[in-house]
Amino acid sequence: MKKLFSVLVVAFLTFNVAQAQRVVFVDMDKILGSITEYESAQRELEGQAEKWRQEIARKYENIEKMYRDYQAREPLMSDEARKEAQDKIIQKEQDARDLQKKYFGPEGELFQKRQSLVKPIQEKVYTVIEKYAKDRSFDFIFTAPDGSSIIYANPDKDVTNDIIKRLEREK
Repeated sequence: MKKLFSVLVVAFLTFNVAQAQRVVFVDMDKILGSITEYESAQRELEGQAEKWRQEIARKYENIEKMYRDYQAREPLMSDEARKEAQDKIIQKEQDARDLQKKYFGPEGELFQKRQSLVKPIQEKVYTVIEKYAKDRSFDFIFTAPDGSSIIYANPDKDVTNDIIKRLEREK
């Protein structure tokens, strides 16, 4: 009985080792930090972003000045002049918000500039990682240190269709 149990344990372990997936991780910050073009693109993006932040800050400073001037003169203003001054301040605030959105919004100029400068570098890195994974027979490559993002997954390990089939059977 002991001999049969030992044979079953060895067979089970051999089967599990054969089925083992090869998983590794990479530190994307370290990889990207080692690429000169990436670092210079980051500096260029930060420089442009800082210029835009200063431009927007100047606009808000001007709005603050307009508001202080309005508050100082408000008691002496007619209703019509008061309304006109308020509308002008509100319009300047809206213009500043629109400019901020234009530069920093989800599809803003900073995003577009980042796409044009950084995306080609990232794609090159991902291509190298994919080739490395295939050459070394890795099934998955995750980011470090938290491992929250999969950078490469062997398509053979995709079980999506199996899950869909099981869901359909459960109906």
